Amino acid sequence: MNPADRHSVETTYDATVREDIEFFRSKALEFSEGKFDADAFRPHRLRRGIYTQRQPGVHMIRTKVPGGIVTVAQWRRLADVAKEFANGKAHLTTRQNVQYHFIPLLQVADLLHRLADVRLTTREACYNTVRNVTACPYAGLIADEPFDVRPYAQVCAFAFLHQDIADNLPRKFKIAFSGGHDDSIATDINDMGFRAVIKDGQRGFRVTIGGGLGPLPNEAALLDEFLPDDKVVQRAEAVIRIFGKFGNRSNKNKARLKFVLRERGLEWVKEQIEIEYKDILENGGVPVPTTLPDGFGGFEFEPVGHSRNLPILQPAAKPSHPGFDEWARTNVETGKNPAYAIVTVKIAQGNLTDEQMYKLADIAEQNGDGQLRLTMTQNLLLANIPAANVARVYDGLVAIGLADPGAREIDDITNCPGAYSCNLALTKSMNLGEALAAVVKQERDPLARKLQIHISGCPNSCGQHWTGDFGFYGNARKIDGKEVPYYQMLLGGGYDENRMMRYGFAIQSIPARLAPVAIQRVLEHYKQDRQEGETFRQYVSRNKVEFFRKMTADLAKPAETFPELYQDWGDDVGYSLQLGRGECAA
Repeated sequence: MNPADRHSVETTYDATVREDIEFFRSKALEFSEGKFDADAFRPHRLRRGIYTQRQPGVHMIRTKVPGGIVTVAQWRRLADVAKEFANGKAHLTTRQNVQYHFIPLLQVADLLHRLADVRLTTREACYNTVRNVTACPYAGLIADEPFDVRPYAQVCAFAFLHQDIADNLPRKFKIAFSGGHDDSIATDINDMGFRAVIKDGQRGFRVTIGGGLGPLPNEAALLDEFLPDDKVVQRAEAVIRIFGKFGNRSNKNKARLKFVLRERGLEWVKEQIEIEYKDILENGGVPVPTTLPDGFGGFEFEPVGHSRNLPILQPAAKPSHPGFDEWARTNVETGKNPAYAIVTVKIAQGNLTDEQMYKLADIAEQNGDGQLRLTMTQNLLLANIPAANVARVYDGLVAIGLADPGAREIDDITNCPGAYSCNLALTKSMNLGEALAAVVKQERDPLARKLQIHISGCPNSCGQHWTGDFGFYGNARKIDGKEVPYYQMLLGGGYDENRMMRYGFAIQSIPARLAPVAIQRVLEHYKQDRQEGETFRQYVSRNKVEFFRKMTADLAKPAETFPELYQDWGDDVGYSLQLGRGECAA
């Protein structure tokens, strides 16, 4: 590209971002001075990734990471923000975002400028917008992918950013790209999913629409068996247009694209998409970017490290701490080049400190390709690490408390923050995740260890509970007139043997304090009863829902109570159902 054109793109983008931040600052000041009410301020706040919390006066800030990739410079800035604004803490989400909590409103604009310095943004990270565009964290790293989907995710994300069509929709709209290993990003649970395929030597995508979780999950429908790779933005715009026109704007509970499909039918929706798609091809639509600002979505004009500029091979190091072999077995994979490894850093409950973040940047820079990749399971990938450097990486992770083995195993639990901060949450899902991890950590059965646990603090599925072998979402009931925190338990979610996403079966609502007992009972029966070659979902289907309901019936309505039953995990006081205006689903 002509350097002048590149400079023009970056200058225009940077000016747009700074102007938007200052506009928000002015609105925040006006709101704090009482010039308009919370409802009038809400759209300004939400479309910039700023949520209220159940704690008054502070906010949660969601930073988008397009495609889940950040450079070490960006990661260090994310650490700076944690240190300077968020009590040294950051949280990784299931949508490849980074969240901060307890931020006073009048500090938000300064925080946004700090992110903008390295071309990170919170714009359209929530509200009725095209949300963070996600991509398989293994893109560009594995040998059997049709092609690297990262450039397509980056372009798609940039194309719709700051566009009117993308930030005033009936509800949120989610897009995901997969390089073929769909279980790493789950395109099927998105409003629009692109799965890489090659047909007759040409790159393209298998496209699905209408997937989604929430209280009423929906399986995605096939839109295109093959879409040429140069039509991604135009096809996405056609679907977004249809959603904008026909999505339910009067009832937020029925406003997602999946409800348009349910009410209008797939064939009608496809016909409308074709009309819009034809118009876009003939008359134009959202401009398709020909380049990106340096740093956007991990894009680098002159990469320092990367698969195109791999780290120099070093003499092999020997690990200085015990536990290396087990960690290497579960957390280290070979990339497409067998001389280089992929390391998964297991992040408990998705929570990091600023000190851990700074050290992770050092490890990625000194041993790998200078990038960090966020996963759907709230972990991190460090890629293109010379095999000889793996032991050094392990020692570095040990030093910051991030060398736990068991990545993608049963004690690597996915959960949302829950009632720690969210207005809509009924339970403290992160605390249940910690309690369950302690229970299942001792599990040694190889097949049981491969199972996944997903937890949400309410039915809205931020922890993607429908997709776990074990799923839990928070609710509440009364026993003897007192409120008790409960979790609905689901079994058998995830990808089936045909690599199709299947949602878990609802089993039973169980007191939060008895969830570990329930999971132990199911695991013990599974180990004794499973058949040769049977998946966990097949095991659940064969035994049927009623069997598991009977297995846990005494837990659902315990004959005897105890003081902790009336307390949520992590609390030493009685449970009280406190809900505010929900915004995580906004």
